[in-house]
Amino acid sequence: MKLVTTKTGKIEGIEAEGYTIFKGIPYAKPPVGALRWKAPQPIEPWDGVYHADRFRERGWQEADTEGEVPFWKEKLVKEFYDLPEYIPEMSEDSLYLNIWTPAEKPDEKLPVAFWIHGGGFGSGWSWEKEFDGEAYCKKGVILVTIAYRLGMWGNLVHPWLNEENEHGVSGNYGILDQIEALKWVYENIENFGGDPNNITVFGQSAGAMSTQFLVSTELSGNMISKAIFQSGGAHNNESLAGHTWEETQKIGEEFITYTGAASLEELRKIPAEKLERMAEEFAAIKHEMILFMPVTDGYVFKENTTDCLNNNHVKQIPYMLGTTEADLFVTPEMIESGEKTALYKGCIEWSEKTEELWGQPSYVYYFKRHLPGDDWGAFHCAELWYMFGTMDRCWRPWEEHDRKLSEDMLNYWTHFMRTGKPTDGDDWKPCTKENPYVKEFE
Repeated sequence: MKLVTTKTGKIEGIEAEGYTIFKGIPYAKPPVGALRWKAPQPIEPWDGVYHADRFRERGWQEADTEGEVPFWKEKLVKEFYDLPEYIPEMSEDSLYLNIWTPAEKPDEKLPVAFWIHGGGFGSGWSWEKEFDGEAYCKKGVILVTIAYRLGMWGNLVHPWLNEENEHGVSGNYGILDQIEALKWVYENIENFGGDPNNITVFGQSAGAMSTQFLVSTELSGNMISKAIFQSGGAHNNESLAGHTWEETQKIGEEFITYTGAASLEELRKIPAEKLERMAEEFAAIKHEMILFMPVTDGYVFKENTTDCLNNNHVKQIPYMLGTTEADLFVTPEMIESGEKTALYKGCIEWSEKTEELWGQPSYVYYFKRHLPGDDWGAFHCAELWYMFGTMDRCWRPWEEHDRKLSEDMLNYWTHFMRTGKPTDGDDWKPCTKENPYVKEFE
């Protein structure tokens, strides 16, 4: 199925063995010029055929060459950013998505996996080396990966922006991008052989936090049927809760002062590369791990994620969530003693709360496999090679056990996407208050 007709126009993809890939489909107008720091605008229909034959540029973010990555530096470079062909140029024109589909005709109603990448809301892109849809297509699942605005571009809050906004708020542009991408998929995926009523939103790290945000906002409507949080989403997750509205606006005001712009018009005229450099300099001064991130603004988010679940304001759908052994905030001493972080505990608390609220506990996992080739253990992001089935792109000396584990995880993930349960058997039980079962991968 190489040529697809959507509500925005005809799209031609690239045929591969057993599936078709559509690269770089625009889902919103480029957020440039007067649209910088505005909610995404729906893409206008085009004439002719759009050739979806190349991945697009990533959004502006800090450079990821060796020695410049702010988080884990050489570790992340060696693991994920070592091949130049997977490192795109940067651009404000970055609101595109990619689709891998095994469907041969539009009426197949296949489950859809909607992936949100991580990167601390300040880095990452939709087609990193470890992401690919071939393994999902082999399991009869369509994979969609999306881009969204990052850092200051996606999360700037300032009185100037509040004044021009119909809701009197600003920020959360990256989350609004995600919602716009989800809406595009919901309205068009049927033409790619997908089922719009069976979309699983999933993500890792900031992508998991984004997924939790999306199930906690009314703006995502009924477009999400299931959700998976990987190393980022949980209950009572204060360590990743972010800033208050007041703190976020103060940061925005300090940043605009740093730029020297005297008006919003002047700010929007600053070249993107120069503005990104200013944002990096400002972040270095502030010394914060995540400076610009989504915020409870009263419009996109009326409550923080903890209050949303406590007040039963999240979507009543199946959930799967978990962490890795050497995840965020884990120390070697904690691993040695068996002590768990608030993130791990929060996954269990999320499941117990969903059971309490609507009698539907979630499925919780714990990834413990120490990847071969070094002593990093089961680090933050380690499970990505396994649940995407992209191990052949990695330098590590994989063992047969790793490939079997990857196959198992792909089966669990895609079975959940089809049915709302990772298995039909009892090899992965839901995590209940009476029996807080956690599936371990090691």
